[in-house]
Amino acid sequence: MAGASPDAARARRPAKADAREPRAAAKAADPREPRAPAKKAGEGEHARFARLGIRNDIDLALHLPMRYVDETRVVPVVQLVPGDEMQVEGTIRRSEVVARGRRMLVVELDDDTGSVVLRFFNFYGSQLKQLAVGNRIRARGTVRGGLLGLELIHPTYRAAGEGATLPGTLTPVYPTAAGISQYAVRSAIRRALARLSWPEALPPELARGLPPLGEALALLHAPPPDVDLHALEDRSHPAWRRIVMEELLAQQVSLRRARELRDAQRAVPLPEPVLAHRLLETLPFVLTGAQQRVWAQVERDLSQQVPMHRLLQGDVGSGKTVIAALAAAQAVGSGHFFNDTATTEILAEQHYRKLSQWLPPLGVRIAWLSGSLKESEKRAARAACAAGTVELAIGTHALIEDKVEFERLGLAVVDEQHRFGVGQRLALRGKRADAGLLPHQLMMSATPIPRTLAMTYYADLDVSVIDELPPGRTPIRTKLVSDRRRDEVIERVRAAVESGRQAYWVCPLIEESEALDLQSAMDSHEELRHVLADLRVGLVHGRLPPADKAAVMDEFVAGRIDVLVATTVIEVGVDVPNASLMVIEHAERFGLAQLHQLRGRVGRGEAASVCILIYRHPLSPTARERLKIVYESSDGFEIARRDLQLRGPGEFLGARQSGVPLLRFADLERDADLVERARDAAPALLAAGLEQARVLMARWLPGRENYLEV
Repeated sequence: MAGASPDAARARRPAKADAREPRAAAKAADPREPRAPAKKAGEGEHARFARLGIRNDIDLALHLPMRYVDETRVVPVVQLVPGDEMQVEGTIRRSEVVARGRRMLVVELDDDTGSVVLRFFNFYGSQLKQLAVGNRIRARGTVRGGLLGLELIHPTYRAAGEGATLPGTLTPVYPTAAGISQYAVRSAIRRALARLSWPEALPPELARGLPPLGEALALLHAPPPDVDLHALEDRSHPAWRRIVMEELLAQQVSLRRARELRDAQRAVPLPEPVLAHRLLETLPFVLTGAQQRVWAQVERDLSQQVPMHRLLQGDVGSGKTVIAALAAAQAVGSGHFFNDTATTEILAEQHYRKLSQWLPPLGVRIAWLSGSLKESEKRAARAACAAGTVELAIGTHALIEDKVEFERLGLAVVDEQHRFGVGQRLALRGKRADAGLLPHQLMMSATPIPRTLAMTYYADLDVSVIDELPPGRTPIRTKLVSDRRRDEVIERVRAAVESGRQAYWVCPLIEESEALDLQSAMDSHEELRHVLADLRVGLVHGRLPPADKAAVMDEFVAGRIDVLVATTVIEVGVDVPNASLMVIEHAERFGLAQLHQLRGRVGRGEAASVCILIYRHPLSPTARERLKIVYESSDGFEIARRDLQLRGPGEFLGARQSGVPLLRFADLERDADLVERARDAAPALLAAGLEQARVLMARWLPGRENYLEV
């Protein structure tokens, strides 16, 4: 075996609202050659707009309002309601700077029905002229009751001299950045809309019942006063549906095109199943029905000349590793090399242990490669990979380094794929010495992906799901316990160990933090060592040297540590059947996926298992919701669906660093029906010709238009 085994490797100015923007006029402009915003304020303005992601007219048009204010009507002072946002118009009868504990500008505004006070705590000299006695203004703000009557605090206002008219549309409020006023954004958008035209990019069946894009944008930027404001806010209005439909279709076209390009590539078929069948015969268990179904899919893919690009997802403990082992056996049996890459050394080592049990008895030679190896050991492992004297390499991201080359690489497996960037995964494609041939790729994830998310972000992949747990797995009971009952939890740990079991104690921090008042792993370790002096208490965290970390894990696996105090370093990859109790401190600080992954570290044996979530008062609404979800459900897919609702796809997937085009306006729950329609329409749109697809990509994924010509 080449390379050392893991065991051997141990040793500012208030903005005035402007509601005078007219509807956009239609003026021809090619959206494939967008114009930059007008340089009215010089290059500084361009830089400021760039911070909003705005670089051209299309970006401006698609910079949609967060909300609206109704400046189309004026309310008489006598009808003002405390707590409501309202607009009044009148003449200034008093305007003075007062210093009653705090310097402020106090303005009394009268109409024919009464008076209201406008109060400004931050003001400029120019405002003293604008708000001088005798001037007529229109002011808008939230009404509140004061000691001397109704008042508006820091209202927006504008002159309302003779002939002033009320706007005919609602006033949009946009996301802005420092140095960019609402007026500047509205003006830039108004000019951009006047310059643009919008060729139809939707197929007729998708456009049916929806307004043309130009009309939809005009309405969203300047809605009429009688618009259904609720429909605008929850984005169920047809104008919003049109925007979302285009965005989803553009993403699906992009991903479908990626799939077409991938399918045009070639891989070496790996059709020989003899070694995989021998492995099946030697396994000490029988595959579940779900595992059999998924293995049939993977086996079929490996025998094809088109490179497999399959995502295997399954809940914690569902048995994904055995599918990887079978795929490895088929690759090796077909005369090709296999590598298995994991995100952390602990997870990679777990793979090494399992595959070392199953494959070497069949004659498969394994190399271990990780960052903790000595340089001489790394060189030996790399040389073995390049020479083909081993059939299987297992390790961390070190396997993707440029220095590592493989002879006859036929298959690459990436575990916990959501933690790898697209660039890292793609780097595996170039590891074959045979030019023009790609390795088959199997990506695995223990974070279940909701169906709509899979359809939206993994349209370029084939997705397999193991939705059945192996027999004998005991259900895990989850308990929520206040930190005021910490002593009771410690006694529960003692009882579990005395019954012959082991326990995890997980903390969110390594060391005490002054910024975060949390129980640290080191503090918990010292406390438990003292209170449970008769038990063997270990500590593992991410800052330990890899050799020390692995040594502690070995002791725990071997049963020579009773209680393992840890950080989330044990979130994935640790399989200790004798561990039946999981305690998670400050559970309110963990994400849903983390809590579910950690809970899945127990319940791997026959003993009844418990997960205790210790929380500290007071709980935020989000934290309370997370704990409630984990307490009520053990279904990883349901938890993932709720997690997606709470966090959104970008954070759920880590997509901001993955290269996947993120959705700006679509909501996968709300717009599930549009997701399905976009997915079904994308292949036909590409097959019909590329012009419509090119227009769509230019609007939503600029810079990818040439991607269609590859």
